[in-house]
Amino acid sequence: MPVLTEGELEIVGRVGIASNLTLVCEIAAPEPDGAPLRVVYKPVRGERPLWDFPDGTLAGREVASYLISEQLGWGVIPETVLRDGPFGPGMVQRWVRAVDNHTDSGQRLDLVDLVRPGTVPDGFCEVLRAMDGEGREVSLVHADDPRLQRMAVLDLLLNNADRKGGHALEGVDGQVYGVDHGICLHTEPKLRTVLWGWAGRPVHESLIGDITAFATNLPGAVADSLADHITDAEITALVERTKYLLEHPVMPLPNSARPIPWPAF
Repeated sequence: MPVLTEGELEIVGRVGIASNLTLVCEIAAPEPDGAPLRVVYKPVRGERPLWDFPDGTLAGREVASYLISEQLGWGVIPETVLRDGPFGPGMVQRWVRAVDNHTDSGQRLDLVDLVRPGTVPDGFCEVLRAMDGEGREVSLVHADDPRLQRMAVLDLLLNNADRKGGHALEGVDGQVYGVDHGICLHTEPKLRTVLWGWAGRPVHESLIGDITAFATNLPGAVADSLADHITDAEITALVERTKYLLEHPVMPLPNSARPIPWPAF
């Protein structure tokens, strides 16, 4: 997508709830009658330092995560590049236009949502029960959807430390996308996710072939493409996670004191 890498970024807004500077931009279409491309731009200079992710940049980790998703052939992460912008180098990612189930007439649940305990609908997995801000008990649930499970398996490989509910988007094109991968690919186990509903279940066989092919190609050109964004030790850890998943193709159980990111949405 040349327009993503070469087009001039025009800032049209800012995501105010993001912990790092996150700008909404548009890139003029190359054809006069074309619609502009909306993107997210996260400049490196707007990143808050993280003591446990001292190497590289969050923008680089986002690009590395995208490259891994593409090498698997899954397309979970929207097109993402590292390029210059109005505030210097940063990550630029295609904007995902998501469905808004809570304004639709049918009032469908989002891919990750909250329901009253005991009312988990068919096709959803209950992750946990907690109290909301008003002291009412709620159940955190997510869809038992193969598109979402593919994202959960990708998170295992990425060692994603921050899979919040709002980071799993159902696009109007029918695809399921994951966004915000700035704190992935650490050498130490960091998995924190809201997608625990498949814990203990086998990884779907349709994904194993893709992971096997990825593992075969990983030491070569794939590792070379990642080397600009993450450390050699982090690439080695990715190789080890991939091999382990193929040897033990089962979704893991939570094994830390903080298995779910906060806030969850």
